[in-house]
Amino acid sequence: MRFTGCCGGFFTRIDMITGTKEKGTHGFEVQEFVTRYGIFLVLVVLLVIAGLISPVFYRSANIANILQQASVLGIISLGQTIVILAGGIDLSVASIVATSCVFAAAIMAGKNSMVLPVALFCLLLGLLSGWLNGVIVTRRNAPPFIVTLGTALIMQGIRFVYTKGAPFGTIPSWLRVLGRGRLTFIPVSVIVFLSLAVIVALFLRRSPYGRKIYAVGDNRTAAFFSGVDVNRVVLSTYVLSGLLSAFGGLILAGYLGFGDNWAGKGYELDSIAAVVVGGTSLVGGYGSVGGTVIGVLLMTVVFNLVLLAGLPYQAQLIAKGLIIAVAVAFYSYIGKTE
Repeated sequence: MRFTGCCGGFFTRIDMITGTKEKGTHGFEVQEFVTRYGIFLVLVVLLVIAGLISPVFYRSANIANILQQASVLGIISLGQTIVILAGGIDLSVASIVATSCVFAAAIMAGKNSMVLPVALFCLLLGLLSGWLNGVIVTRRNAPPFIVTLGTALIMQGIRFVYTKGAPFGTIPSWLRVLGRGRLTFIPVSVIVFLSLAVIVALFLRRSPYGRKIYAVGDNRTAAFFSGVDVNRVVLSTYVLSGLLSAFGGLILAGYLGFGDNWAGKGYELDSIAAVVVGGTSLVGGYGSVGGTVIGVLLMTVVFNLVLLAGLPYQAQLIAKGLIIAVAVAFYSYIGKTE
């Protein structure tokens, strides 16, 4: 089992003690550096290129817009990271986001007094959706791809029956603060996202349960014989993903101001892309929250740059596909050469 990020120094010291790392091997050092910090370098290079292509990119309004767009995707990607680290995948996140958004707008109906109870209801709905995913995956040993896709369709059907397919409801001012509010020029949603990222990172790195998630993703059989309740761990990852997706839906509702049946469309693939671009292995057991945060920023910057360049939406899809393909090819190559 391998950890990245803040634990890198620890494993380097272990390698030096045990002799598993060849001292003075220049090729290994370069490869290790690229593996750990390559995503940061790519983001820096992309930011420089973005400034050269469009001077508008570095205007404060555009930067705030990029950060605001990244926050909702980032919150959803945190949940996706937890699931993927345990060896799963969650395609229901976008549908949970949209359902949370629709119910928040419809039931709150612009009343601040309804914000707290309805928010709790939406979070419970996300939690139950994640629980359903986890129960079917663990107890029936069903493929996560199919299970979560089925849950996505169920959630989509529920909200379309409820709204009859039309935009619905009004978001009260208190929730709008969460979605559109700013402290100076920094969006409140970004502060929430980064705070959650720190909490999730500490949970994964410092808590025994977080380490169990890595262990399950790395080798389920070994984790089981080590006394880890594998099914319980896997179930919990889907619950956390559903909860974070519902919360992301509330923030998106605050930004939009109404309930949109297609709110968060594409977030299921965008969140997976951000996690993979950030260096988390799709087979589980390897990755970090820090990498996911950088992956989210990289994806958002690319999307923004496509828009500033005046290119059509199709160009954004091409860029998204290229990023995913290059990231998967790069990390596969690194994995084979280690």
